[in-house]
Order: sequence, then C-alpha cells, then structure tokens
Amino acid sequence: MSSALPPLLPLVSDADAAPAARAVFDDIRATRKSDFVNNFWRALAHDPELLRRTWEGVKAVMAPGALDPLTKELIYLAVSATNGCEYCTYSHTAAARAKGADDAMILEALAVAAKANETNRLANGLRVPVDEAFLPPPSL
Repeated sequence: MSSALPPLLPLVSDADAAPAARAVFDDIRATRKSDFVNNFWRALAHDPELLRRTWEGVKAVMAPGALDPLTKELIYLAVSATNGCEYCTYSHTAAARAKGADDAMILEALAVAAKANETNRLANGLRVPVDEAFLPPPSL
C-alpha cells in the first residue's frame, strides 16, 4: 500500500551510521524499549544533527504530559493524514493501535480532523470575525 516512489536517499543502517546517529538510534531503542529503529529515523541519519533535533522534539512532545499517550497518537495520526503524509499516517496508526485504539477511534479522529479542516477553510474563506466571547480577557 505504500508509495511506489523510491526514497530520495538510501536508508542508513546501524553499520553505516555515524557515531552521533548511532547514539540517537540507541536513545530511540532505549526510550521505546524496542530494538526497532524505523525508516524515518534512518532517512534522517544522513544528517546526525537533524536526526538528533527531530528525535529530541518528538520525544519531548510525546512524553507523558497533560494528554494521555493514545490521545497524542490519535492527534499525530489525524494531522499526518490531513497533511497527506502516508508514512506518518501508517506509522501513527500502528502506534495508536499499540496503545489501544480500535477502528472506531481511528475513524473518529480522522473525521474530526477532516471536519476541522473543512470548517477552518470556510471560516477563513468567509473571513468570519472572531466572536468576542472566544477571545481571552484583556491583560491588566
């Protein structure tokens, strides 16, 4: 089901990874408690600094917080789908399922994101003024 287009760059194996990229691969494995390093990280490993920055950012936003891990994965999935990122849509669907999402939850998350995109475009296209009740109170 994935794209038939070849990757722009070859994926970086553990054996070919620079020491800085291997360190990030090790952190991915430790954080996720898995030996699996997916293709996204292997593609970024051509630039170890980009790999590190991106991993640190993802690790931070997906870390425990006010939202539970499943909700975070469903948001990531919905945004990925509406951005048209096939790789991230599949990746975060798998992650959401691993955290307990069923078909109904995935479909609902996608439906909410799709409806938000539609109504956002309508509001922007019509230049609807923001209701005063929605604005934060003025600072003192």
